[in-house]
Amino acid sequence: MMPAKTKEARVFEGSVVPLVTPFRNGAVDEQAFARLVERQLRAGSHGLSVGGTTGEPAGLSLEERKRLIRLTVELAGGRRPVLAGTGSANLEATLELTRYAREAGADGALVITPYYTKPSQEGLFAYFARVAEAVPEFPLVIYNIPGRACVPVAVETLARLRERYPWVVGVKHSLKDLDVVSRTIRTLGEEFAVFCGLESLTYPMLALGARGMIAATANLLPSEVARLYEAVKAGRHDEARELHYRLYEVNEAIFWETNPVPLKYLMARAGLIEAEWRPPLGPPSPEVAARLDRLAAAWGWV
Repeated sequence: MMPAKTKEARVFEGSVVPLVTPFRNGAVDEQAFARLVERQLRAGSHGLSVGGTTGEPAGLSLEERKRLIRLTVELAGGRRPVLAGTGSANLEATLELTRYAREAGADGALVITPYYTKPSQEGLFAYFARVAEAVPEFPLVIYNIPGRACVPVAVETLARLRERYPWVVGVKHSLKDLDVVSRTIRTLGEEFAVFCGLESLTYPMLALGARGMIAATANLLPSEVARLYEAVKAGRHDEARELHYRLYEVNEAIFWETNPVPLKYLMARAGLIEAEWRPPLGPPSPEVAARLDRLAAAWGWV
């Protein structure tokens, strides 16, 4: 039996933008970050996510991550829900950040599969259970990204978590297997929010019933990504397909090297941020930079 709908179950939907973390001279550029948030709000994005993969959390200190969570909540000012990325490979750090996100006023937390250790499904269940028990009734979205974590979160594991902890309200699927998406929705029901975390599959996942997308492309093209969701929700599939193909090359380009390297390069070309990354990430190769320059010119970002 599926758990009863909770008040928080539909807080997040549509385009929940995974914000980049801008740097200037090696430090977090809070002024640029504030401009990025305001740009998203004006462009019609449906929510804000901070501290996910696109935000380079592994290159940030815990204090920097906390500061960005609080800053996002303050800048959003209740105008959009805030999904705070709080996961890490270390359980205690994840617990600390997730508790902090709740205290800071975030609307929920995005908790990545613990990476590098390659746990079993039982280990994953125990890990996420500890997080859920630490923040009762605080909405949690599991971040399933086997390409970085080396292990997937099985549909059966998600179902066990949802049954025991109804505030586990969704999953961000960053994988190319649409069968897993179908099985997740069929097994957990429509009240469980599935988000697309693989940009080029946004339209197919939405057509299958995903609640929305956490798409890095929205940092560059927030209006177009939001409109894609709205078109599918309204049943305007011809418009949605047109937007899918309009966005397709940019969706592919931001993964020509490891995200968010190409994305931040393009955003710098568009004058949105400085072209800075935290080591071990750095500038794209000259070959990729040349390709990105051509794309930027085609979109009028230079």
